[in-house]
Amino acid sequence: MTDTILLAVNGTLMRGLELNGNLLAVNATFVRETTTEPCYRLWTIGDRHPAMQRVAQGGVAVAVELWAVPAAGIAQILQQEPPGLSVGKVRLVDGEEVLGVVGEAICCEQGREITEYGGWRAYCAART
Repeated sequence: MTDTILLAVNGTLMRGLELNGNLLAVNATFVRETTTEPCYRLWTIGDRHPAMQRVAQGGVAVAVELWAVPAAGIAQILQQEPPGLSVGKVRLVDGEEVLGVVGEAICCEQGREITEYGGWRAYCAART
């Protein structure tokens, strides 16, 4: 059996969205929807993808999807992520800590904050 790593995704890697094919290409499998602990803020970067950061104050629970990714596929997924996004540790609402997609500070400083929406799907729905 292939070793897998849980990866929390909060934007265009989610099911049905623009970059979901990057997960499917490495044979990742969807595990479940959940949220982070309420200690994250979210920004839109160029209105094309989100960037999430853990903060000491003013955070919310962000909607994420958990995927089981073959260990060898993590690097391939990261290489295909938009500039300014990386993989770091993310705290889930149940206290579990998993790898997840997070944003560099400079991207967030230059982006528009969308924390109030609680997730990328909610933000995209509000735009239309």
